[in-house]
Amino acid sequence: MSYARRRGSIRRPDRVRELLRGTGNGVPLEKRQIGSLSVTVVGIGCNNFGARIDDRRTEEVVNAALAAGINFFDTADSYGEGKSEELLGRFLGNRRSQAIIATKFGLPIAGQGSGARPEYIRKAFDASLRRIKTDYIDLYQLHKPDPDVPIGESLGALDDLVRAGKVREIGCSNFSAQQLREAAAASAARPGSARFVSVQNEYSLLHREPEGDVLPECERERMAFLPFFPLMSGLLTGKYRKGQPIPQDTRVAKFERYNKLLTDENLDKIEALTVFAEFRGHTLLELAFSWLLATRSSHRSSPAPPRGGRSMTTRRRPPGRLPRTTSRKSIQLCAGEAL
Repeated sequence: MSYARRRGSIRRPDRVRELLRGTGNGVPLEKRQIGSLSVTVVGIGCNNFGARIDDRRTEEVVNAALAAGINFFDTADSYGEGKSEELLGRFLGNRRSQAIIATKFGLPIAGQGSGARPEYIRKAFDASLRRIKTDYIDLYQLHKPDPDVPIGESLGALDDLVRAGKVREIGCSNFSAQQLREAAAASAARPGSARFVSVQNEYSLLHREPEGDVLPECERERMAFLPFFPLMSGLLTGKYRKGQPIPQDTRVAKFERYNKLLTDENLDKIEALTVFAEFRGHTLLELAFSWLLATRSSHRSSPAPPRGGRSMTTRRRPPGRLPRTTSRKSIQLCAGEAL
């Protein structure tokens, strides 16, 4: 998950540093495994780098995250048409060894291509290395399934990158449970070859679809699950309330795709969850992240980035960290009462 909320603006660098001060008592952030990679349980989604935020604000987010002890950065070659990777590499600079970089390939890139054919994987990978200015990628992920390419062919090309020492682990995104099983079978047919160690799908208090079959499949295969849109595109930030105007300069206000999420059903759930959280002395934002952290711990998974280091706006505590007197498990078990 990301300390970086996905809307608002970064107006004060000191506020960024304050909000990303880790646990605030010198205790390092918890880490979980994505295959052999040890990543902080909080990560930064980089899809807004070079798109919804400019170079200066991107640099602030990267610096603040590293200062807080966050080591996991999730980007993709399609974010900002490559600008996200470029800015991440630029602002990490000589601190590359402090970061676990995850990037993705497969979505259309102007002048580059798309898909998961072996020849394209090699082309996309080399382009990502150039943009990030690195000679290896920690976690290389297929952004979405390619129905025109047998998964075994894609895995073969990814295995070549791992064997060459250019990629440490491989993962996937937007995969169904059946597609995960097909990928696992393809890897098993090549003993000793690299396999997907993670899947990145949408998951939040308001979007529970992975609980049906993807999360159980992750449990069986001992895969990490990386949730994106953990705040359901901002609905769980507390900005959107029933009967109140939609805040301007937000994706929900600007884009119909997100505006459609403001259904009566979702708004009723937001009101109930807000009451639940505030009665216990917390914000809806804190509830959304803390519930996710607690829920995911039972699936050997690694809640990492959602999307979007766009803003670091005011809140009382970093998401995912409740006072020591509060039980995350109790929130996990009881939040359903509000829905």
